[in-house]
Amino acid sequence: MTCGWLTANSGVFGAPGDAGTLEVPVPSYLIVHPKGTALFDSGMHPTTQTDPAGRLGGLAKVFDVRFAAGEEVSGRLASLDVDATRVDYLVNSHLHFDHAGGNELISNARWVLQKREWEAGQDDAVAAANGFARHDYDHGHDPLLVDGEHDLFGDGSVVCLPTFGHTPGHQSLRVALPGGPVILTADACYFRETLEQLALPPVVHDREEMIASLHRLRAWRDAGARLFFGHDPEQWKGVPQAPAKIV
Repeated sequence: MTCGWLTANSGVFGAPGDAGTLEVPVPSYLIVHPKGTALFDSGMHPTTQTDPAGRLGGLAKVFDVRFAAGEEVSGRLASLDVDATRVDYLVNSHLHFDHAGGNELISNARWVLQKREWEAGQDDAVAAANGFARHDYDHGHDPLLVDGEHDLFGDGSVVCLPTFGHTPGHQSLRVALPGGPVILTADACYFRETLEQLALPPVVHDREEMIASLHRLRAWRDAGARLFFGHDPEQWKGVPQAPAKIV
């Protein structure tokens, strides 16, 4: 599901070469499993549609936002006849505004994130250093804090994968599908070029950890997994949009 778009100087994303500005998608994914539903990332808060400066503060000077009414994650889910308040699991890759800003809308889900990310988000100094804002993620959810890989439904079909570096406890998600495993990288890997050229954005929590995570993503890709990159506008042109399914 596309939950808005962000435009910024290409250097913000670590895009190779001089691409000027880039407009990138803000993705969210719904996983429907026999044991329940899981949402991977929640996009931006709907206030960002009307008052980006008020919601994002200084980040509004970095990112231009294109985000219309109905593109918030609850609206996207409603178009699928899914009640946002009845989603079972909310899995955040990390706590930045374009990945956790819609958490408030997924109000009754069990909140799944890496313990390292949760601890960073609870420490005001560490949170500020990583660009976290409590109003994005601090909504009283019941947290399920995981440490490393975590099998969400207990059958290997949906597995949280630690891909630290972009933030202290960033995680990606592996989903087993009939066509083979898919890995939703989130910001462990912005673009295909990030993976191929190890072109990191200028601001990351830990560059060595992020490089190590990219090498793991390469290994999973080489073993047959399909990678869906975090904000790749070229790849996104070919990604099925809900209600279509990735198979």
